[in-house]
Amino acid sequence: MKIDAGLLVTDMKQVAGRVRELEEAGFDGCFTFEGPHEPFMPLVLAAEHSNLEIGTGLAIAFARTPMTVANLAHDLQQFSEGRFWLGLGSQIKPHIEARYSMPWSKPVSRMKEFVHALRAILASWNSNEKLDFRGDFYTHTLMPPIFNPGRAKGGAPPIYLGGVGPKMTEAAGEVADGMLLHPFHTERSLEQVMLPNLKKGLAASERELSDFTLCAQVLIVTGNDEAGFENARAMARNQIAFYASTPAYRSVLEAEGRGELQPELRRLTKEGRWHEMAALIDDVLLGRIAAVGTPSEVADILYARYGFLAERLGFSSPFPLPQDCASEIISALRSRAKTA
Repeated sequence: MKIDAGLLVTDMKQVAGRVRELEEAGFDGCFTFEGPHEPFMPLVLAAEHSNLEIGTGLAIAFARTPMTVANLAHDLQQFSEGRFWLGLGSQIKPHIEARYSMPWSKPVSRMKEFVHALRAILASWNSNEKLDFRGDFYTHTLMPPIFNPGRAKGGAPPIYLGGVGPKMTEAAGEVADGMLLHPFHTERSLEQVMLPNLKKGLAASERELSDFTLCAQVLIVTGNDEAGFENARAMARNQIAFYASTPAYRSVLEAEGRGELQPELRRLTKEGRWHEMAALIDDVLLGRIAAVGTPSEVADILYARYGFLAERLGFSSPFPLPQDCASEIISALRSRAKTA
């Protein structure tokens, strides 16, 4: 299992120092996400100042076109000499239309076609195949030699899709090289909803789970003192409350018998009462979504949940873990893997 960390920086000038810290802590890779900052640019510095594997975990596909994503992915794969993986997600309709001013329709079909178009573009560059992609949402048929960047070191990067709902999870199994498990999941929702639909998608593409990379992103709640632990717990509650307010993510709550929380949290978001939402996330639900405890206890939880399932494990907390805590968790995970 490879272990990745979210590259949480508020200033590009922090990237070089942060990735060195992640290497020292023992991480194998780092990933960005589409939030307050653009997800691709920091990875250039991460590749330059470390030997970490790098990825977008995730970038919003529908905010871009397959061609713009292909250019970004190709250049990062080339610059990192084959250390890049491309993680993509759909986001939800209000964000795509009102935040990005991009079209929204049939998100599952659109996402599958987006990946097929992306592969066609990358194949035209890496394998010199004629670009002739014609779909319902995207058309790419023009690639003059002057605009062809040629083969990247390492070839086309792997494509991972993020998803929570049954249909997008199935789509990931059908068209992607791997799946980014959203931090908003539980063991029960993974077993009852995600894995059965992922396997359904894999069967459609005549593959097994062993042919696929499962990347589990997990919220970590720990600290090296009581104040740090309580801060981590408070931030995790806020993050979970935000995720749980999304109608498309209700299946996770329903798997835990807590589906009634979603409309209540949604109501609070519409009323602008963001600071009241975390109080609805109790310790039981927190512990089923996040890995909560001392670094040693967190390692036990992570290994029990994902040790025999995930190929990559992403620490996806809304704050940088203290380096000593991260090192202890990683060391304990590797020790458990050796003795298994």
